[in-house]
Amino acid sequence: MSGLSDAKRIVVKVGSALVTHGETGEPDRAWLSAFAADVARMRARGQQVLVVSSGAVALGRRRLKLTRKALTLPEKQAAAAAGQSALMRAWEEAFEPHGVACAQVLMTRDDTEVRRRWLNGRATVEALLGLGALPVVNENDTVVTEEIRYGDNDRLAARVAQMIGADVLVLLSDVDGLYTADPRKDATATHIARVERLTAEIEASAGGANAGAGVGTGGMATKIAAAKIAAAAGCATVVTLGDRPEPLKAVEDGALATIIEAATTPAAAYKAWIAGSLSPGGALVVDAGAASALLSGKSLLAAGVKSVEGAFGKGDAVAIRDEAGREIGRGLSRYDAADAARIAGLRSDAIEAAIGYTAGPLVHADDLALARSGEKV
Repeated sequence: MSGLSDAKRIVVKVGSALVTHGETGEPDRAWLSAFAADVARMRARGQQVLVVSSGAVALGRRRLKLTRKALTLPEKQAAAAAGQSALMRAWEEAFEPHGVACAQVLMTRDDTEVRRRWLNGRATVEALLGLGALPVVNENDTVVTEEIRYGDNDRLAARVAQMIGADVLVLLSDVDGLYTADPRKDATATHIARVERLTAEIEASAGGANAGAGVGTGGMATKIAAAKIAAAAGCATVVTLGDRPEPLKAVEDGALATIIEAATTPAAAYKAWIAGSLSPGGALVVDAGAASALLSGKSLLAAGVKSVEGAFGKGDAVAIRDEAGREIGRGLSRYDAADAARIAGLRSDAIEAAIGYTAGPLVHADDLALARSGEKV
């Protein structure tokens, strides 16, 4: 079982070779239309889907008449700028018959690795999904530099899946999954249906990029790298053939695919990241009532905060201590230290009057790792 039919959140990466016709460089509207129907079917049963789409550079090449295979970075950025609107128009036209609004989300590596930008990006995507829109994510090639770019959308898709706590990442490929060797070169290669853990042997079986497609930068090696990121974030990965009308339904119906299992759950991975990977920039000292509420799974409200220590920014990790100095847990603060100090002890309905805005609880339960639950803090 792929887990697609049961997943609540799914990220699907679609490559340039699927979005565009290899010969004409135009959007492949027939494939996009069929894929949109596939996604609409999943949305109709209550699932949330996000698409990570390549294709802007490929479409921009045609518009700018850039015929050379190798482009300089400025030429590639120019092609991306010219192609982004064409790419989004193609997606909008595909989903319009289903009444689905598409929303463009452009990201760089910093947006998925710098904590404050990560939190802002997550909030935006969460809002779009909550409003019923289809986020269409692409790397912001127009402004990104070689030093901070992903270079392929497989790994970007994995980071996005990590960001939004997706259950399944689907990487649509030019082959129907992982093999013991490159099936285009080795007739004895056998298909690998399920991978419980990514080993050195599995990684060694990954071949290079699909040179025959003439577009895109990803290959099976980048898909393995993406799957490692996803697995650590509690997200399973499905690698399957994309060049068919309804690739997601095909997998659900039993078509060949490789399922790479998650190493944990999205929630556990996120809380482990908060607990063990982030150094607290300060501390919030809470009263007994707040401490009890936190240990029962509630968010930290400003009313329960007695004092604020340290200098931290919005989105930074903070330690949460009781009045005896015991650390209850660690979480991400929705306010910087100065604003947290101003609202400490205030009721929620008094926050906006005190600082001019409200961002909800000081630390949301979703962004909190508790010591009592066995999570390392």
